[in-house]
Amino acid sequence: MLLVIGGPTAVGKSDLACLVAKKIGGEIISADSMTVYRGMDVGTAKPLECMKEVKHHLIDVVDPGDYFDAKIFEEMALRAVKEIESKGKVPVVVGGTYLYIQALLFGIEGTPKPDWKLRKKLYAVAKEKGSLYLYKKLKAVDPAYAEKIHPNDLRRIVRALEVFINTGRPFSSFHRWEKPRLPYKGYFLIRSWESLSKRIEDRLRSMLEEGLLDELRKLLKMGFKNFLTSPQAINYKEFVPYLEGKISFEEAFKEAVRNTKEYAKRQIRWFRRQGWREVDLDRLSMEEAADLIVRTFSSP
Repeated sequence: MLLVIGGPTAVGKSDLACLVAKKIGGEIISADSMTVYRGMDVGTAKPLECMKEVKHHLIDVVDPGDYFDAKIFEEMALRAVKEIESKGKVPVVVGGTYLYIQALLFGIEGTPKPDWKLRKKLYAVAKEKGSLYLYKKLKAVDPAYAEKIHPNDLRRIVRALEVFINTGRPFSSFHRWEKPRLPYKGYFLIRSWESLSKRIEDRLRSMLEEGLLDELRKLLKMGFKNFLTSPQAINYKEFVPYLEGKISFEEAFKEAVRNTKEYAKRQIRWFRRQGWREVDLDRLSMEEAADLIVRTFSSP
């Protein structure tokens, strides 16, 4: 059986998963759309210390800008589950990218391969008319998928439109949501909004102290600007204009905090709909929360 730990960004998922994995002899499968990228350590809050003690899967598997989606994640995560279980260990899935978690638990039907010619045309339309224009088009043909993504998430908007244009089927129709194919127990980590907001701001300050801007400069020199300015690259994209001298540091910081909080709200809405057991990290210490999860996960 899988143990799944989800929740909004900065809630404390990685720290708690590390404790739990050590207590039950598990290995961690990261369900995070950004930690898959090599070289993006500080800005994605990779659990580098825990990785020294507990084996992690699906971290540092592609370079920034390489194509990676929920289907690829599903395939790689399924292989990781089999590998972990073959050792007699427990797969501990942890992350906030709910599309990835959904893909692993329920499966995604194979979607068409990327149509780079059509994709180029769609990006050209977005450049001329804005991502919101394409988002409205997507909402008209696939409201279910549009509800799950941000109106500025151009990469996912373009992919969904590309699939619809080429197949005549909404992108959401390739997703299976009815019955999980893998047995699991899910836990949703919560904090008060006041507490979570403070943690988001404090974490960004810590990232900056740990060298976020140096990491960003290095990635930019490697030619990853287009990726680092995409909507999904929160904590990176906001500081690119600052490094280019277009906005102040304070403006970049505020924008990064705002974008992170908006993303956290979307995550909270999704996880609350799952009916998983809530674990309140304002009321429980990490050790207490870990013990609670271990007890309930181990019970029949």
